[in-house]
Amino acid sequence: MEGAPRPYRTKGPGLLTRAAMSPRFHAIAQRIPGLRGKARAEGQALFDVVQGFVAAQALYALVELRVLHLLAEGAQTTGALAQRLAVPEPRMAVLLQAGAALKLLRGKAGLWHLAPRGGAFLTVPGLEAMVRHHDVLYRDLADPVAFFRGQTRPELAGFWPYVFGAGAAADPGLAERYSRLMADSQALVAADTLRLVDLRGVRHLMDVGGGTGAFLAAVAHAHPDLRLTLFDLPAVVPGASARLAPFAPRVSITPGSFRDDPLPRGADAISLVRVLYDHADETVDRLLRAVHDALPPGGRLIVSEPMSGGNSPDPATDVYFAVYTLAMQTGRTRSAAEIAKKLAEAGFSAVRDLGAPRPFVTHVVTAIRA
Repeated sequence: MEGAPRPYRTKGPGLLTRAAMSPRFHAIAQRIPGLRGKARAEGQALFDVVQGFVAAQALYALVELRVLHLLAEGAQTTGALAQRLAVPEPRMAVLLQAGAALKLLRGKAGLWHLAPRGGAFLTVPGLEAMVRHHDVLYRDLADPVAFFRGQTRPELAGFWPYVFGAGAAADPGLAERYSRLMADSQALVAADTLRLVDLRGVRHLMDVGGGTGAFLAAVAHAHPDLRLTLFDLPAVVPGASARLAPFAPRVSITPGSFRDDPLPRGADAISLVRVLYDHADETVDRLLRAVHDALPPGGRLIVSEPMSGGNSPDPATDVYFAVYTLAMQTGRTRSAAEIAKKLAEAGFSAVRDLGAPRPFVTHVVTAIRA
């Protein structure tokens, strides 16, 4: 019938996908040397996806039992660790073998030693604290189908009351727990951000939502002539004051909520470090407009946080951080392109995607107020 809408037809799987769905193709691939290795590697990768949750739980047990810490003090036998940690020896053996498979430790001549990867795990700031925090996320994902249908009440959402404004962050214990967790890992974020961003020509940087000042402390070390301002909720001010005390008098701290209070003026650069992905689009849009208004013409904005891979999905940001922010129920992990679009809509120009050397740490986008 003329004028009637044409039925929508979905496009079928591509050639490679159709081949991957064919048992006959897999049988042929196993007989061809060039394809055999690729097929086996893909099979291993597929099984890694299947067993990933068990690896994560084994890691959590190793962290909670402080096995890596104990091995950092010296080699131990299975029996000694089992007795010290009150774990039956056969079960301890399974856990240690799993830790070795994850390359966190290694066994030799009846003794268990800390492996280089295990040593790095203990050294990377915030990594252990992140794993310890995962018990909440694990519980929220106990029924993943119900979780993705929005039929659960994630426990993780209760951990982030600060998101809803200064009034909701009245519990200083929760605010302190959040700030400590974020500060532990902020060193890596600061290092990658400062490696990408050129602050030459900036006189005064304000970090909005800066928590206890871990990012500003890194900036202060790297740029001794820069004036610095931290703007965040009153609950985090004591921690920020203590951390930033060595950099007085060039550092000022202004308590407030960007949801409720106007941003201070006077800075010619503003940073939003791991802020946007904590909030819904409406809040992000208001914040970006407020930042635009607080900056002078030519002022710079720096956005640094883990970002979705967008058209090239990233296993760290599009799995871990995307699900994490979904459980928070307040924000979401956005791609650099989405953030750039929001910056342009807020009135910014010269939007630049500076990239992400380590996407699981951070990704940086900058812009200029015209």
